[in-house]
Order: sequence, then structure tokens, then C-alpha cells
Amino acid sequence: MSNNTGNTIVAILVGAAIGAGVGILFAPDKGSKTREKLKDGFDDAKHNLQDKFHDVSEKLVGRAKDLISKEDIDGNYQNIVSSLSHKTEDVISFLENKLAELKLKNAKFQK
Repeated sequence: MSNNTGNTIVAILVGAAIGAGVGILFAPDKGSKTREKLKDGFDDAKHNLQDKFHDVSEKLVGRAKDLISKEDIDGNYQNIVSSLSHKTEDVISFLENKLAELKLKNAKFQK
């Protein structure tokens, strides 16, 4: 979720909570009922914000887990080690071949 979308959702929820509070304040009810309605409205807004925050947090954690999976890191490490091991064997074989060639050339000079 982009930062703008998150800000928009928060702004809508805060606006709704403020609008509900102002509407309740101007309603012709007893003070105790108005306070109870205000408390209920703020509780609802708080729960909505907590739910949205929880949803966004879960999405972010899910994406982070997808991006950085321990198994992927371990697998990549093993692939790199295996590849380097094969490359090392190739280099050793190449050097052994060159050494054998040099020994042959050296043997020809010694005759």
C-alpha cells in the first residue's frame, strides 16, 4: 500500500470520526447520551484504525517474508558455494594441465 493511500484512509477515518462527533454534539439529546454516543463513536474509530493498521502490518510482513526468505538465502548461499567449488575445480584442472604442458616443454629442453 502506498503512502498516499494510507494517508487517504487515515484522513477519511479521522474525518468520519470528527463528523460523527460534531453531529452528536448538535443533536438534541441529554448530555449523558451524547457523551455515550461520542465514546462509542471514538471507540469505533479507534477499532477501525487498529484494524487498518493490523491489515497493513500483515501485508508488509508478508511482503518482507516473500522478499527475504531464510530458505531463499540459504539456498542462494548453497548455490554460490557449489558454483565456487566447481569453479575452483575447473581452475585447478586448468593449472594442472598447464603444469603438465610446462613439464613436457621443460623435458624437451633438458635432452
